[in-house]
Amino acid sequence: MADNKIKKVVLAYSGGLDTSIIIPWLKENYDNCEVIAVSGDVGQGTELDGLEEKAIKTGASKLYIEDLNKEFVDEYIIPTVKAGAVYEGKYLLGTSFARPIIAKRLVEIAKAEGADAICHGCTGKGNDQVRFELAIKAYAPDMKIIAPWRTWEFKSREDEIEYAEKHNIPLKINRETNYSKDKNLWHLSHEGLDLENPANEPMYNKEGFLELGVSPEQAPDKAEYVTLTFEKGVPTKLNGEAIDSVELIKELNKIGGRWDTEKLGAVFDSLGDRALETGFTQPEIEEVQAKLEQLIDQGMIDQELAQIEKTFNLSLRFDQHDRDDLEAYIKTHGKDSLVAVILKTVFEEGNNNGV
Repeated sequence: MADNKIKKVVLAYSGGLDTSIIIPWLKENYDNCEVIAVSGDVGQGTELDGLEEKAIKTGASKLYIEDLNKEFVDEYIIPTVKAGAVYEGKYLLGTSFARPIIAKRLVEIAKAEGADAICHGCTGKGNDQVRFELAIKAYAPDMKIIAPWRTWEFKSREDEIEYAEKHNIPLKINRETNYSKDKNLWHLSHEGLDLENPANEPMYNKEGFLELGVSPEQAPDKAEYVTLTFEKGVPTKLNGEAIDSVELIKELNKIGGRWDTEKLGAVFDSLGDRALETGFTQPEIEEVQAKLEQLIDQGMIDQELAQIEKTFNLSLRFDQHDRDDLEAYIKTHGKDSLVAVILKTVFEEGNNNGV
């Protein structure tokens, strides 16, 4: 397998299971070649923390972390949204349109470093090998590409974990949390374990399962209005305030993934020192905990829980032609006022009928 002509390899490095073991694997199979790791920052957040130390400890000579967020949003995400680009008419783009920009930077660094090859950790299950390799060939037609999943001895992620354990390679996952994820500003995909069987019920409340969003049970129990302003198809304002395109998406992700403060605080407390693994930053965690303590001091949480225990849910069906009037009433007076009107009518009818 070894190609003695390959002395220096640039590796597309995420720090996940595949690329974590690829560094020592390359050195074993390509005559102790130099491995330069490259991570394209397209919005992975805390996934990039500690990456340099890990890459070097596992055998890389250096790590580039390239901030591609602005270019990714302005040159890839927004044009895709404006074009209404959807794969085969139904599959929204997420992983796919982040690959070309990463591949482009890989080639630029490989040329600057005088590398003999570019390596990626894409499996053969999806289209990622094609996405990376076509982009690499477009920018560097003669560059050799190493795709370990087409040649190495491993047949599963379990085999990879066993290799990592034998070589003392630190991993963020274990055999019970062995999901393969791809995250960027726009999207987060999961595969593996229970997700491989569509008959399994989604475990949305499982610790560490959802990262960008929350389940309905964990979300705040109130509505929130969000206003976006577009100019020539490009979003420029959020709730009336001008905002940078990258920050706009980050803020929308926060809004869409908001937790109920009490429930989130309970999660942080249960995780202890592992709270950062949720993807929240230390200041965000401290902010939630401070707000939670304030609610407790004010007695707000106990009051809310007591109120919940005294209530029940009741679904009512209205005629469609009454919808506009009802929505206008709720918008002006609130849901509680509508409930009060209904109860008043019920009680008055009951009294009139001797009930």
